[in-house]
Amino acid sequence: MDAGGRKPGGRPTREQAAAIDARILDGARAVFCRKGVANSGLEEIATELGVSKHTLYRRYPNKAALLEAVVGRDVARFRDALLSAAAGKGEGALGALRRAAFRYVEIGSSRDYAAFYLSVSAEAAVSPALRERLASWSRDALEPLVGFVSTAQEAGELRPGDPASVCGILIDLLEGVNNRIRLGDDGLGDDGAADALSLLRLFEERWAVFTAAFGSG
Repeated sequence: MDAGGRKPGGRPTREQAAAIDARILDGARAVFCRKGVANSGLEEIATELGVSKHTLYRRYPNKAALLEAVVGRDVARFRDALLSAAAGKGEGALGALRRAAFRYVEIGSSRDYAAFYLSVSAEAAVSPALRERLASWSRDALEPLVGFVSTAQEAGELRPGDPASVCGILIDLLEGVNNRIRLGDDGLGDDGAADALSLLRLFEERWAVFTAAFGSG
């Protein structure tokens, strides 16, 4: 029986195929994190996962396609996390934006998240094609936040302005939290987990700056 859990020569079930796909994406992401995108190859990923090169190449003909799939799954999960966080009750449209913004820093401050996207960014710096894709992935990931900014403006809870530009300034502030945590400047344990109180304090400091600049009051 091979790594996908099917009999030799047999056709995998839909569940088995989904499990193989998930395992490949998980493994590829781990290799990209550890070695960087530029230094990772499909054959190495197949060997590490214990799947045949045929299994991998049948799904992803090249590294760009595999990276696209890995990031696409991450973006979908990221968007879902922001939408779920914003769905909580209370504090109006601005409260929804705040909850989504805090979820952003919870995800973005983790070392696992940083390791992967810093490796992608490093290769994007010398690859115009990847740089263009990275910008597109970022726009897709942040679309919910832009929408929450727009809703808060329509509700009169934020000052008028281009929602994407306002969101960009918010992201700049939030990335300050992420960088502090990632670099171990404040409240990051050896296992890469941010101390909840430190993360909240850093977030609240920057949220106060954002609302002072863009709040309607």
